[in-house]
Amino acid sequence: MNRIDVIPSLVLSGYALGRIAAQDAGNDAPAAQWRVLSLLELAGPQRVGELATAARTTQPGMTRLIGTLEREGLVRRSPVPEDSRAIAVHITAAGSDALNAWRAEFRDTLAPRFAGLDDDDWSVLTRAAEILAAHTTNDSTGVNR
Repeated sequence: MNRIDVIPSLVLSGYALGRIAAQDAGNDAPAAQWRVLSLLELAGPQRVGELATAARTTQPGMTRLIGTLEREGLVRRSPVPEDSRAIAVHITAAGSDALNAWRAEFRDTLAPRFAGLDDDDWSVLTRAAEILAAHTTNDSTGVNR
């Protein structure tokens, strides 16, 4: 594989693994739900507009998703102290629990696909994961997205 093709291949493989895990686990929750909960867990409370931008969706779409997550008890909204017109979205303990359960389900569902890897392959994947994590930090906020 040419160097220029490696990053797009990793991204597409990551998307494929996410779809496979969701299908194999029978998890019908939208991927956007997990993305939003992950963002809130990493970055802390955020405004709906910030979440929409980070998740690459519209503000009305994010508002609908946040409403669903709030009804399910996974997030809560509260006023932003320095701007009485603004609302911040927070992940709840139930949201963190659901996110952790989803990650475990994701891991357990995909584990058999990687069972045949040897220690050298695991070392390569571990290093690749470290490199990817280091290069997915948003420089302006320092938040992994």
